[in-house]
Amino acid sequence: MELNYKKIGETGQPLLILHGLFGSLDNWLSLSKTMADQGYSVYLIDQRNHGRSGHHEDFSYEHMAADLKAFLEEHQLSNPILLGHSMGGKTVMQYAVTYPGTFDKLVVVDMAPKAYPVHHGEILKGLNTIPLNELEGRNQADELFAQHEPNLGVRQFLLKNLYRTDDDTFAWRFNLPVLTRDIENVGVAVSASGPISAPTLFMRGAKSDYVLDSDWEAIQKIFPNAVLDTIAGAGHWIHAEQPKAFMESLVKFMKS
Repeated sequence: MELNYKKIGETGQPLLILHGLFGSLDNWLSLSKTMADQGYSVYLIDQRNHGRSGHHEDFSYEHMAADLKAFLEEHQLSNPILLGHSMGGKTVMQYAVTYPGTFDKLVVVDMAPKAYPVHHGEILKGLNTIPLNELEGRNQADELFAQHEPNLGVRQFLLKNLYRTDDDTFAWRFNLPVLTRDIENVGVAVSASGPISAPTLFMRGAKSDYVLDSDWEAIQKIFPNAVLDTIAGAGHWIHAEQPKAFMESLVKFMKS
């Protein structure tokens, strides 16, 4: 699986960033420049079945972790810091337990290794009702999608994935059929045969319920050198909602 990526910054320790479900590397472009200014070579990566990376029938954290390992080897990147948000957080955790000792530090943004119930059913139903071959424009797609997702911000985020093809029809950047079929794989737990000793930062939004106080004991069983930072005023999208506080926490951890 060849992954689409963008590199920001020419020198410094590699920092690889993985987006969440339905997202793409574009979600991290603005913050990546700030990270590069801190002395890191930042690699923004589209995970399989997302963005401009390839589509594949296989979709699991094991496959996405293997994609990340292949990317590191292809680009000859050693001692990287791995950062993942939401689904990307699960990917970097899966990578850590599958390939221990091949990275420096881990940053997991608003995600725990526990199992999560499927909660994107109505979104997927709405996306699948949009008739791509008959679609006249993005506004029409938004009107149809609004019947299933009332939040304008969520709709705008998801509809960023809609694009015109060479034959002037519309298509999705993400692999909607596979994501619909395998959505349960996004919520599965990450398990480990032993503890992962690498320094790990778990960052959560104070207004998010993805990482609870009761999750911390299970997190520390897998990542005993983990620290937890709760970002005030942020929900699940910490880096977008509180970018300054997010960067302060991240840079402090990376340089410690």
